[in-house]
Amino acid sequence: MIELYHVAKTYQRDITALSEINVKIKKGEFVYITGPSGAGKTTLLKLLFAAERPSSGQILIGGKNISKIRPREIPYLRRQLGVVFQDFKLINNWTVFQNVSFVLEILGFPRKDIRRRVLHTLKRVQLHQRIESFPQRLSGGEQQRVAIARALINEPKILLADEPTGNLDPDITQEIMRFFVEINDRGTTILFATHDRALISSYPKRVIALNRGALITDSEESSGGFDLGRK
Repeated sequence: MIELYHVAKTYQRDITALSEINVKIKKGEFVYITGPSGAGKTTLLKLLFAAERPSSGQILIGGKNISKIRPREIPYLRRQLGVVFQDFKLINNWTVFQNVSFVLEILGFPRKDIRRRVLHTLKRVQLHQRIESFPQRLSGGEQQRVAIARALINEPKILLADEPTGNLDPDITQEIMRFFVEINDRGTTILFATHDRALISSYPKRVIALNRGALITDSEESSGGFDLGRK
């Protein structure tokens, strides 16, 4: 499903964000990407949804090399992907319905189909009763569920989540995590960036640990006992 070969990312002034990353992720896996701040977690996710390009190496998604993808091909790649951000990135003067439906409108879905799919997706995240609410009237957990609904609306094969529970209290974090596990159980491949070891211990899955841009751990399943200081 996802393959990275010798992937590196270097910014100006020789700042290395990632170096020599070699990873294969199978269809339907749930994988944590973890490590301290500045480890390269967000950079890795940006490379996967083509927000940035690698400086070297190859990235394959579904057998297609996206390392040299043409700009006009990026929207087709992103139809396979859903992205959830830590800060939600909702548009405050849009309703829940508008925030979630936006992706389908861009893709040209008929209005009738858009409403049906939005209602179905909001029911999955238990927010269908807030369809006409604005983000600022929602709790943090509700806003994150709207962001998840937006990421799921196009039924992506892969869901990328960048610290999606980082701003949430423990109870809401558990609620959101249970939802991610449910999504994964239905077949969606999930890459979940987090530095929260307790979270990984509570929901043990495969762990890819980064430190200073280097891959230091790749375990099939972890209880959170990996060493981020190990080279």
